[in-house]
Amino acid sequence: MPKHTTIPLMRAWNSWSERPAEMVFLPLGVRITPVLYSTRSKTTSAIEPRHNPVRLGRHTIDGSLIELETDHTGTTVAFSATKTDPFAVRGSWDGAVSAEWGLRFWLTLAISSDGGEIGVYDAGRNTTLLKVGTRFVAVVTAEAPVHVTGHETIDALRADFEENGYFYTATRRNEAPVVALRFNLEMMRKSAYAAAVADSAELAIAKAEACLAGDAPAAMSDAQTGVFAGSLDAVRDVVAWNTIWDDTNARPYTAVTRIWNLGKFAVWYNDQLFAALLAGVFDADLARENMATAMASATPQGNIACIVTSNDAWVDRSQHPNGALVAWQLYQRTGERSMLAASYEALARNQRWWWENRDPDAFGLLSCGTSDVGEGLYKGTAFGARNETGMDNSATHDEAVYDPATRTLSTFDLGLNCAAALDAEMLSKIAAVLGKHDAARKFAAIAERSRKLISETLWDESRGIFANRQRNGGFVRSLSPTSFYPLLSGAATPQQASRLLEHLSDKATFGGDFVLPNATRDDPAFADNVYWRGRIWPNVNYMVWLGLRRYGFNAQASKLASQCYELFMKSWCKDRIASENYNAVTGDAMDQGDTDPFYIWAALLPLMATGEIVDFDPWTGWTVRNDGRDLSIGPMLSPAGTLNIAVEGGALTMTLNDRTVMTTDLQTTFSQIHIGGTALACVIAPVTGGGTIDLPGIATGTVAAVRLNGAGAAYTTSHDGIRVDIAESAQEQHLQVYFSPTEARPASTTP
Repeated sequence: MPKHTTIPLMRAWNSWSERPAEMVFLPLGVRITPVLYSTRSKTTSAIEPRHNPVRLGRHTIDGSLIELETDHTGTTVAFSATKTDPFAVRGSWDGAVSAEWGLRFWLTLAISSDGGEIGVYDAGRNTTLLKVGTRFVAVVTAEAPVHVTGHETIDALRADFEENGYFYTATRRNEAPVVALRFNLEMMRKSAYAAAVADSAELAIAKAEACLAGDAPAAMSDAQTGVFAGSLDAVRDVVAWNTIWDDTNARPYTAVTRIWNLGKFAVWYNDQLFAALLAGVFDADLARENMATAMASATPQGNIACIVTSNDAWVDRSQHPNGALVAWQLYQRTGERSMLAASYEALARNQRWWWENRDPDAFGLLSCGTSDVGEGLYKGTAFGARNETGMDNSATHDEAVYDPATRTLSTFDLGLNCAAALDAEMLSKIAAVLGKHDAARKFAAIAERSRKLISETLWDESRGIFANRQRNGGFVRSLSPTSFYPLLSGAATPQQASRLLEHLSDKATFGGDFVLPNATRDDPAFADNVYWRGRIWPNVNYMVWLGLRRYGFNAQASKLASQCYELFMKSWCKDRIASENYNAVTGDAMDQGDTDPFYIWAALLPLMATGEIVDFDPWTGWTVRNDGRDLSIGPMLSPAGTLNIAVEGGALTMTLNDRTVMTTDLQTTFSQIHIGGTALACVIAPVTGGGTIDLPGIATGTVAAVRLNGAGAAYTTSHDGIRVDIAESAQEQHLQVYFSPTEARPASTTP
């Protein structure tokens, strides 16, 4: 029977399951599952990263290109899938490396449906047909299979191979819930298949045959070349591969990782927020789905649960309140007010919950805790309270004592308080956009109060750094990169911020080739190299990068982004590893057994690199930087449409929806960019030597006004647009161009 019919059409055929080589047509629940059998080991593989070596390759968000390699008993097989039509997919395989005679290594395409409908193989037409509801799915192969068997389940097919070997023919059937088309790598080392959906059997067969015989799609261009090459590609691939179907809750979502076995689904609050942020670079719908998944963990008490899985729910605690930050960033990128409206109530309740439940002395600063609700694992323990920071075994918690009376740790947690202050600030912005002006003022006041208390209470003057502190005593000895979070929340005074930079570059603490360690290098905990004791965490680095940019420490932010790029690419380029965390001495990803090799927030490292070129900053909005080095980046989302940027010979070209909207030879940063149907505006950072901005597509007769710093500015015209001269300036310059609407200009609701 039909399954999930509301999934966006271009994402319907995709790698939805825990088996990345398995193509699923989600609306009908139809699956094409490769199963490998090695006679040498007498074992099968359904290509599951939890059990089998898999190298995940390129993967577009909509599944129009999917590539991976797997190894089974020494034989390497590469798979790819492409589609140019939402109802048809073409897959192929290539036995790249053989460790045994190809006649004894079998590749089977198992065709099935979640509803258990009977598949029928027609040998005369070399076609397998499934009818699900009123629709038909046809599968054709480039070569006829060696033979066809029928089974009740995929597991039964695997058992047949493992118990009986490949010579066994007693399971031959042309009709079954699982139709197994069996090939071997001696006869079919390289081959292909196609599957198509239609409302009649003949149409489905014809469509599948046409898909198989059709020309291959045009080769996909690299999403980022030149400066920080491969960064945008990596973000896309990590997001796409980790986007799976949650059958328990009947929803698509981007998992923390498709590899961990934590039940049928698992949602950490902050991890899910970062998944939304990363998905929003490419697909507003997927970003929205991930935000909805995060908000679904909201509790009746007000907090958003720390973690919810098919096995457990930690409703007694939460995690750093980063939701309003991500919602605001998604609004900046998409211009869609609905991004804010959909999450506001849950985020506002969560912010209030913190002050009602984690400020036991009503001082105005928060401590981590675990409330007396629910039945979650570790409830009512110090470890459970630590979970609220996400930094479970961090040395910053070593001196914290759990107080059963208040159900909190004894310390003011610096990272938590900075996150809460920033959350209130972002909620104020969100509330203002939504017309909730009283709430906006209240949240702004909370943010200001929190910033003041952080600056005054959590600054250790003797060490010149921010740190956790006992509520009734002194500072905690151990530090982490959360010491830089007051930059993120705006709590640091200029003097404090200046001193923080000294620690950032100090090789005895946070500096070095691989940064930022989550215990200072001179802390005994650093040598542990276990999880939050000494290792590098992408989510923390990203927050520090945002904070540096907020304070205008652009050189330091760029250096951090560059180091994060090099760290990520060290294991990505060779092994396609996107690690949960990294070794702070060697930069290795998988030297420590507790690390996941394909974690969603690893993509924050290359996201910083893309952000050095184009970003949607919480404070400066849509920002583009031209430092003169050649590059190309895109496509990605923007408030004005699909964005691509290229720099060649020092000149930057910006295109929206495949139309050039701006070219400039100015080597500087443009922020607060707005491109709409009747106006273009931006803030131009200081420039040396001056230059020009060309705006193609603005006809001379449509220009109403060109203003620079509020005054009328001269411009010249040509057959395809206007040119504005920008003089050298040590100050920011504000450019506004107003014109009558034309077809050449993209519409926009830029925030």
